[in-house]
This record gives sequence, C-alpha cells and structure tokens, in this order.
Amino acid sequence: MNSAYHNPVLLQESVDGLNIKQDGVYVDVTFGGGGHSREILKRLGESGKLFAFDQDEDALQNAINDDRFRLINQNFRYLKQYLKFYGIRKVDGILADFGVSSHQFDEAERGFSTRFNADLDMRMDRTNTLSAFEVVNAYSQEDLAAVLFQYGELRNANAMAKAIAGAREQNPIKTTDDLKSVLGKFLPKMKENKILAQIYQAIRIEVNQEMEALKEFLMQVPELLDQGGRLSMISYHSLEDRLVKRFIRDGRFEGEPEKDFYGNISVPLKKVGGLITPSAEEIAQNNRARSAKLRIAERL
Repeated sequence: MNSAYHNPVLLQESVDGLNIKQDGVYVDVTFGGGGHSREILKRLGESGKLFAFDQDEDALQNAINDDRFRLINQNFRYLKQYLKFYGIRKVDGILADFGVSSHQFDEAERGFSTRFNADLDMRMDRTNTLSAFEVVNAYSQEDLAAVLFQYGELRNANAMAKAIAGAREQNPIKTTDDLKSVLGKFLPKMKENKILAQIYQAIRIEVNQEMEALKEFLMQVPELLDQGGRLSMISYHSLEDRLVKRFIRDGRFEGEPEKDFYGNISVPLKKVGGLITPSAEEIAQNNRARSAKLRIAERL
C-alpha cells in the first residue's frame, strides 16, 4: 500500500468486523490506498474473492496484483450493477470507509484542503461536470444556504450565502482563497479552521452527492449480503453516522421501521457489538482518525 496516499483507519477492527471466511466473496467499496483491501486479502484463502470500488482515477495506481482481486473505477452507488456484471449476486461482507483520502487532501490542486489555495474543484470523480466552482457561483442564494446549513451544519448559512451571492455579482469566486476572502467576516481567528472545515465539507458533500450515494449504497446492502454476511462501515461526521445508525436499526432513513403481521419490527440487519472508535495511540499516529466511528452489522 502507498501509505502516503492514505493511512487506513481502524484497520484491524474494521476487517475483524467482517468475520472473514476463507472462501468468501468480499467488497471494499472505498479502495483508496488499498490498506483495507490488503488486510482482507491476507485473510482470504485461494478460492476467496475481493472486489473493490473507487471513483477516483488516482486510486488505480494502488491496484493490487492478485488473481483474487478486481478493482472497479466506479462510485459505490453502482455496487449491485457492477457486481452483477461480474456474475456476483451475493457477497459475504462489505467494508466502507467514507472518509476523504489523505491523498485527496494533500493534492493541493484538488481543492479539498483548507491549507492550500487552489481552484474551486472538490470532485472525487474528475469526469463529473459539477464542481465546487458551479456550487459557489451558479447555485441560487437559497440553494447555497441550504447546502451550507444541511451539510455544514452552519447556523449562519443564510448570511454566508448572501455574502457569496453579493461577491460573485462583481467577480466570479474562482479559488479557495477567493472564497475565504469573501467569508472572512465569518471566520474569527480562534474558530477559523473549524468553520472553514464545515464550509468545505458542505460544498464537497454537494459536489460529490455524498449523502445520496450513501443512501443508494445502503439500500442495496440487504439484497447483496448473504445470510450472516457482515457490513463494516467507518464514518467521519454526524450526517453519515446518523444515516448508517438509522439504517442498521430501522432498515430505512425516515419513518417507522416495517413490522410483520404480529407487530414485530422486521429489519434486514442487526448491529454487531457497539460503536468502535480509534484508540488514543492510533489518533496520535494519524490525526485524521480522530473523528472516525465504526459500526458493524450482520444480515439476518
């Protein structure tokens, strides 16, 4: 694995959660630097199989030379479609690490990081037409406020959107530094990094349609997982974690869970163990692990 690309978070715990069978079929839907995939392959026998997904072309440089492994350059929202193409209708385990890779943060020109000045981009799949530039410059003030509030959980989202709308009437907001300048009055020194991270998170989630992709992915999981199959998922912010937790508990994202004829709750998954978070030692070695939350579920 190229550790400079991405240092895998909760590596042992997340792969342990899959309860791997040597002859099983597994999927790593967020390949990245390949750390989790390599750990899965270590535990598979000769007849086991591992499929991996990553929509970022840069991740292809980390492909693993192993006959049991196949890397698919697609978003995990198309999981069932591509597995079906390869003749796979049931799997024994699925692993997902929803974090942005270290590589994406560290490549200045990608525009993901608050540390660098770069063009407003933030696309994980650079073939997509929607970038951060379009979100900031073309979205209506109302839609922009909704993005900042919903995905960044920013209380003054309306005022921020108004400031952006006013500024872009004079000149397009082209770079991350331009955006910081426009929103300068909302960035007090003591909280600047925290608020910027929320702003960037909101725009990034919108650009990559992350919440929609996560919902589409989760809805496919019960049909794909074989009975007793495991789902191991690492999330990094409350928006993702709430969706994951709710889906494991209720089998849906809104409303009441389905009930059978006798009034018993009927859901496809059951949680395995409790919430798992990184140790102090792991956080000391990899600060980006600090907000990670691992939840494990099993197909009933």
